[in-house]
Amino acid sequence: MRLSEIWIYPVKSLGGIRLKEAKTENKGLQYDRRWLIIDDNNTFITQRVFHQMALIDVSLEQDGLKIFERNDPQNSITAAYEPVSGENLTVKIWDDLAEAVTVSDEADQWLSAQIGQNVRLVMMPESTERKADPKYAKNGEIVSFADGYPFLVISQASLDDLNTRLQEPISMVRFRPNFVISETAPFEEDQWKRIRIGELDFEIVKPCARCVLTTVDPATGQKGPEPLKTLASYRRVNNKVLFGQNLVASNFGVVKEGDVLEVIE
Repeated sequence: MRLSEIWIYPVKSLGGIRLKEAKTENKGLQYDRRWLIIDDNNTFITQRVFHQMALIDVSLEQDGLKIFERNDPQNSITAAYEPVSGENLTVKIWDDLAEAVTVSDEADQWLSAQIGQNVRLVMMPESTERKADPKYAKNGEIVSFADGYPFLVISQASLDDLNTRLQEPISMVRFRPNFVISETAPFEEDQWKRIRIGELDFEIVKPCARCVLTTVDPATGQKGPEPLKTLASYRRVNNKVLFGQNLVASNFGVVKEGDVLEVIE
């Protein structure tokens, strides 16, 4: 079994970036979901409501985060890695309140124009400690602006299995994993408790319950019934549709595409 893909999503709910290698940190992969878009109430917004966010991509550049329209890459803004406007805010993400810092007025204006309402871009400073759900994360693990946990793993075979059941196959991008694993049986990741990727150990804490965000086509921004409708027919447990596994890290370092995955438990 091998790590076949590594993904980060620097701005929550905008496009992902596939990497050849990535540094693991206590909040997740470096740069992963460290930025968030908020409304006038300082509450996070996502593709669940604003489907057009699916069409905004992100790249890591030397001078900052480039945020651009996928169908018109010239239409872009660069947000410096170090916040320029730097106003401290408390933002709401799900049931959590987290400390964040505004990034720049220019980024706010550009994103507001794209999304069609007044929004701001904020960044999570290193000092913010947003706790992962203590019911599952046993060692006080913290998380970025990701939904609940620092890392998400899915096997390629699980997606392949789903695609045999769909009229139109979909890509892994719908599910926004950090790690894609090749050469497994479908849903083999459901059986893992502890794994090693390269030299780094991870603990599986709970399955990932999927929401309507997976029904937004990342290529078009259009919403439909799939894949939740089909997944619900065979992956529903306690009224939740499960696909992928949430992880926490036991140690930190660098993961690389092609690293061997070993099941410890």
